[in-house]
Amino acid sequence: MQNPSPTPSTTQDDSGPLNFTVQQRLFFVVLVATMGALAYGYDTGIISGALPYMTLPASQGGLNLTPFTEGLVTSSLTFGSAVGAFLSGYVSDRFGRRITLRSLALLFVAGALGTTVAPNIEIMVVMRFILGIAVGGGSSTVPVFIAEIAGPKRRAPLVSRNELMIVSGQLLAYIVSASMSLLLHDPQMWRYMLALAMVPGALLFIGTFFVPASPHWMVAEGRFSEALRILRKLRENPRDIKKEMADMRQNAREARQGPSARELLKEKWIVRLLVMGCGMGIVLQFTGVNAFMYYTPIILKSTGLGTSASIAATIGNGVVSVLATFAGIKAISHFGRRPMLMTGLTIVIAMQLALGAVLVFMPNSMTQSLLALACILVFLFFMQMCISPVYWLLMAELFPMKLRGVLTGSAVSFQWICNAAVAFAFPPLLSLVGNNAFFIFAGINVASLAFVALVLPETRGKSLEQIETHMRERFGDKGKESASAA
Repeated sequence: MQNPSPTPSTTQDDSGPLNFTVQQRLFFVVLVATMGALAYGYDTGIISGALPYMTLPASQGGLNLTPFTEGLVTSSLTFGSAVGAFLSGYVSDRFGRRITLRSLALLFVAGALGTTVAPNIEIMVVMRFILGIAVGGGSSTVPVFIAEIAGPKRRAPLVSRNELMIVSGQLLAYIVSASMSLLLHDPQMWRYMLALAMVPGALLFIGTFFVPASPHWMVAEGRFSEALRILRKLRENPRDIKKEMADMRQNAREARQGPSARELLKEKWIVRLLVMGCGMGIVLQFTGVNAFMYYTPIILKSTGLGTSASIAATIGNGVVSVLATFAGIKAISHFGRRPMLMTGLTIVIAMQLALGAVLVFMPNSMTQSLLALACILVFLFFMQMCISPVYWLLMAELFPMKLRGVLTGSAVSFQWICNAAVAFAFPPLLSLVGNNAFFIFAGINVASLAFVALVLPETRGKSLEQIETHMRERFGDKGKESASAA
């Protein structure tokens, strides 16, 4: 039976949706938080549709982009994301997850508005960088906030909705850009495309006034009564509330008695854990997923497929990614993190070998085009079902409460650097070695598979406090380093 909700506190940190069931409250909180993920997906996807119009001369409504400035405009968001992911970790630990999301929402709106009205390339690059700070900050803060709100039983499927909203935002961007290109005949339509990014940012800002703060962060700040009131709104079983509260208080007590955050950063188990988190960023990005997402038209054009058909295939990428993420949300509730990652990487390797063989050994023909597209779509399906959602879930689970924001932000920031490296390296790699590039990606992913098999621990079925204890034991010196070691 659901525990009756007490009268809500008048403090900002205890606000939340009223007169909802527990399940409805959790759904509402996740919906609000993932507006940041929707904005992330839309902002990263819409640029592909806007760039052709931004390259037009200023007299025709464009910004007269050259190949160099086109790359600068595109990459400025990625570099901003690396900065945003890193900085938001400190802000999140200091001021809380919800305040951080509210601040990021303002940056989403400001960045989207700035790119919409940008009169020249210089301002466009600055505004894209600001937008990137919001994208990167959201990518590290949203999964942590959802994980701390959700509780052990619902954590996996609810955190995975973050990935669903990212790919939904990308699909929405592809559909919007294709629809505007077809229906509008205004050379400045790229400004309308970019302006729509303000909508999820505004919804995120408004929504943060109606969701509770993270109870884990509240306990870490010593605000136990407020954390308990929040838990009573988010959990159905009083026994679960009692156990979770006791675990959080014990964890907070050990953190206060142990080393400071600065001292903790020097402990070997923390350093090793951060290295593993950064290693997962390499696993995610060096699958080559962004090479497929950004350069599918180029790959297909090399098979002789027409330009329009190649661009239309990008929408197929978005549809497959959304469907795969739905499947991943179901699977992640029933299977461990390690088996899902290893299955996904195995299929990814197979599809990269198959795609390389199709492109290298088959003559240009419609059969080659269809087989290449099939390899790409199967790759994306298993990538978005088994690898991407598990990565974001692990980023919310792996790190200790005292440094969760900082370490998650650092690991996600490194992931954004890997993202930029792959995006920049793929075109020259393709030019240098041709379609043999896919065999190189397959080799890298064999190494990633070995990394997951040998290094990554299983976190399924454990509370965040149990995971922290397990990580300290696993990565401490001889498996016995205590939290109080300096």
